Amino acid sequence: MTPPAYLPWSAEPAHADRPCVRDERHQLTYAEFAAWVEAAAEQFAERGIGRGSVVAVMLPNRVELLVAMAAAWRLGAAATPINPAFTAEEAGYQIQDADSALVVNAGPDAPDGGRPGLPVDELRRVPSGAPLPAAHTSPDELALLVYTSGSTGRPKGVMLDHANLEAMTSMMADLMRLTADDHCLLFLPLFHVNAICVSFLSPMRTGAQLTLLGRFTVDGLLDAVERYRPTYFSGVPTIYAMLLAQPRDADFSSVRFAACGAAPASKDLLDAVEARFGFVLAEGYGLTECTCAATSNRWWDERKVGTVGPAFPGVRVEIMDAAGTILPRGERGEVVIQGPHVMRGYLGRPEATAETLRGGWLHTGDVGVLDEDGYLRIVDRIKDMIIRGGENIYPQEIEAVLLSREGVFEAAVIGRPDERFGEVPFAYVSLRPGAAVTGQDLIEACAANLARYKVPVGVRVLDALPKNPVGKTDKPALRRQHGTVTTGA
Repeated sequence: MTPPAYLPWSAEPAHADRPCVRDERHQLTYAEFAAWVEAAAEQFAERGIGRGSVVAVMLPNRVELLVAMAAAWRLGAAATPINPAFTAEEAGYQIQDADSALVVNAGPDAPDGGRPGLPVDELRRVPSGAPLPAAHTSPDELALLVYTSGSTGRPKGVMLDHANLEAMTSMMADLMRLTADDHCLLFLPLFHVNAICVSFLSPMRTGAQLTLLGRFTVDGLLDAVERYRPTYFSGVPTIYAMLLAQPRDADFSSVRFAACGAAPASKDLLDAVEARFGFVLAEGYGLTECTCAATSNRWWDERKVGTVGPAFPGVRVEIMDAAGTILPRGERGEVVIQGPHVMRGYLGRPEATAETLRGGWLHTGDVGVLDEDGYLRIVDRIKDMIIRGGENIYPQEIEAVLLSREGVFEAAVIGRPDERFGEVPFAYVSLRPGAAVTGQDLIEACAANLARYKVPVGVRVLDALPKNPVGKTDKPALRRQHGTVTTGA
C-alpha cells in the first residue's frame, strides 16, 4: 500500500534536503524530521507502543509535538493531542478515556493520568538502529483522537482514521493550491484539527515548509511574518480582529492568502483585514467530526464575503429539515455533510455516534442556507437559537449588528430566562481601547436595525469575552454567569 503523502517517510526524495519545520529551538529538513520520527518511534516501541496503541501528547506548539504524533503513526498507533493548559483532572479524563498507553509531556510534574510518561526533553533524537517493523499505514487505522470542547457534558473523543486525514489533506492541498514553495506560519493550537490539517499535514504532503510559534501574540505574529516571509497561515476571527486593533503595520507582501474559520466572521471584519494588510482572506467552515473543513471560499477564485464558500470537491453539503428532508436552495435548516473525511464516530459513545451520523449524514447542529451557486451561509447553532414567545431568534443576526458599531470588538448574544416569553436575548460585548460606547447605545442600534422582538433586553460590557481552548467565544460560560447580569447594564 502507498503510505499517505503527509507522512514524513513518504516524502519525495527531492524533498529530503528541503526545509521542513522549525520553531525557536529547532530547524529541520525533511530528512532530519523523518530521522527524528524514526528515533522516537524506536523509543515508543521499547515502551510497548504498537499497532492499536494510543499515545497522548500534552505539549505546547513545538517540533516535538509533531514528532511524537508522527512516531505514533510510524508504529500503527494513534495520537491524542491534549491542551497543555488543562488541569490534572481535565487531562486525566482525556488520557484515561482514550486509554493512552504513553503520555509525552513537559516532565514529571505534568499530568499523566496515571499512565507511563515520557518527558519531552528525553525524546530520542538519533535512531539507534533497533529493528522496527516496516512502515505500513492502513487507511482504516485510527490516526487521531481529537476531543471536542465539551460545551455540553464531558468531551467526546472524535475518531479520525488515516483515510479521513488523507482525504482532508488532499482536498486542502488542492484547494489552497499548495506547492513545495509554500511556507505556512502556524500559531493556532495543535490540539485542534485546524492546525493539524491546514498547517501541518497539508504542507507536509507537498514538500512545503512550516514555522511554529509557541504561542500567539500580535507582536509575535508580526515579527514572524517579517522574519520568515510565510505565504499563508490560518487563524480565527478574534486573531484578525486583534490585528486590526493594533496600530503597528508589518510587511505582509509574502502572504498570498490566509484562512479564517472556527467561528463566524463578519463581512466588515473580512473586508477591513484585506483592505489594511493586502492579503486575501478566505473563510471556510467545518468541525472536528469532518476532520476540519467541509466548505471554503477559494482564495484564487470568486469569493462571496459573508458566506463560508461552496463544498470541497468530493464533499456533499445540504440543508435538511427536522424530518430528514433535503431542502431546496434558499431555505434554512440544519447543515448536513457527506464525504470521505467524515469521522468514524465517537470513542465509546455508540448512541452519540448514531445520533450524529444518522441517515448516512453528519448532522452538524448548525443552521445554514445554501444560495443558488452552492455557497453556504451559517445562520447559527441550533442549540444557540433563542425562542422568544414562539419566535425564533438567531443570535448571530444580532451579533452582526453589534459588531458593525464603531468601537465594538467582540459580541455574543445568549438566551436569558424570562417568565413571560420563556427566554429573551441578552448581549455581551467587549470594546476597543478608548471606545466610548454604552449598553444603551448598542440597544438603540439594534432597535434601529432589527425587529422589536430581536432587540436585546440588555447589554453588558466586559473587558473580554470568555473563550474556549480553540478561541471561540464560550457561550456556556456566559450562561453560567447569568445570575449576575443586570438588564440594561
